[in-house]
Amino acid sequence: MRSRYAAFARGEAGYLLATWHPLTRPESLELDADVRWLRLDIERTVQGGLFDSEGVVEFTAYSRSGGVAAQQHEVSRFVRLDRRWVYLEAVQPG
Repeated sequence: MRSRYAAFARGEAGYLLATWHPLTRPESLELDADVRWLRLDIERTVQGGLFDSEGVVEFTAYSRSGGVAAQQHEVSRFVRLDRRWVYLEAVQPG
């Protein structure tokens, strides 16, 4: 999760696509260069350990664009694919 946040902050769309599950990955990804990512707060994790095959991360990411502050809150589901963690989807909190 933290590496994907860092990729958003650096504008690394290729890394984001490479760490996205093939079943849910878009064909392309255009990042808004005007968005400046400021902080990531991990609020909760479920599973995602060394011996797990899936995990959930609840987070809030803070940004600024055009002088306007924003935040994105999401619960993300990750799965292990070929021994690597990949983003699968956003899920409803709960």
